[in-house]
Amino acid sequence: MERSINHIVREGTFSREEIVQMLRSRGEEHAALLALAGEIKREQVGNKVYLRGLVEYSNRCAKNCLYCGIRGGNRRVRRYTMDDEEVIEAARYARAAGYASLVIQGGEITSPARSRAITRLLHGINEATGGSLGITLSLGEQSRRTLDEWKRAGARRYLLRVETSNPELYARVHPANARHGFKARVDALRCLRELGYQVGTGCMIGLPFQTLDDLAGDLLFFREIDADMIGMGPYVEHDETPLYRYRDALPSPAERLELALKMIAILRVMMKDINIVAATAMQALDKTGREKALKAGANIVMPNITPVKYRAGYLLYQNKPCVNEEAEQCKTCLDARVRLAGDEIAYGEWGDSRHFARKREGDSPARVLLTTRDT
Repeated sequence: MERSINHIVREGTFSREEIVQMLRSRGEEHAALLALAGEIKREQVGNKVYLRGLVEYSNRCAKNCLYCGIRGGNRRVRRYTMDDEEVIEAARYARAAGYASLVIQGGEITSPARSRAITRLLHGINEATGGSLGITLSLGEQSRRTLDEWKRAGARRYLLRVETSNPELYARVHPANARHGFKARVDALRCLRELGYQVGTGCMIGLPFQTLDDLAGDLLFFREIDADMIGMGPYVEHDETPLYRYRDALPSPAERLELALKMIAILRVMMKDINIVAATAMQALDKTGREKALKAGANIVMPNITPVKYRAGYLLYQNKPCVNEEAEQCKTCLDARVRLAGDEIAYGEWGDSRHFARKREGDSPARVLLTTRDT
């Protein structure tokens, strides 16, 4: 398997069949894959881990994704939206803590009021921190006009997870209506690229009905759209979602974690210089899940700096870690976890995607322009 992986790396082919082969690896083959990914990570992006202070801005969502705890149809969720000053105070904390980057994440709302609110927040954050933070937005599909407005107001990166690149599976885990079209998701990713954002996407690993072939397709999709950063993690069920009924048919938590680690490792081998997130969901399945993700090739961690009073309202899945921990507790914990993984935190550095920078410099031409697939 090790010789096979090295051959694949040299040839640069990564066919669907070859990726499925790597996803099936066990024992020594699995260890060889993780070791190679760790080596490529050190060579291409170093052993620095970049922090993104995560602000869970609002759990109000117009969409009703069948796997999500804050989906619009969940009437048990107590909805909230943080005040501007609360977000700005979190940004001040991120700057003081040396995080250097901020993620503003929230449910998908498309309205003039939401657009104006985020624009106002971006200006407020930059004014309060002297423009010192690299800002990532993760606020779902938006109009081109809104995305352009946010880019001009200071957003640098945008994370829009596709969740699955298989249009049929996408339709099975989202309600069958116009708001949840796969085509609209891909169109939004194209728009982000055209506007000059560092583009991030990702998938869930271990979804009901998902196959290894689907996951191989996801990795090829990330390469096809020439993503700059990927945030993917294991599917963790939530008892207030429609997909919860399939929980007994899911792979075990350990199996989902192992599969997620393979996905990270293969992605690092395929797309050597992108940013890859060690997702919090990894830790929901294994107390050392994020450390294992770092060893498998991830180089981004997102400590939660949302005020504790809001965190219980932003449960996308069950057993979410750090719900009751203050921001300073998370910082101390993460520092220790990163060191245990053999890496070091790059305090004070934005940690922009090297892949994005190299494309800008002309060293790494875009492979394929974003294309729209039929639903």
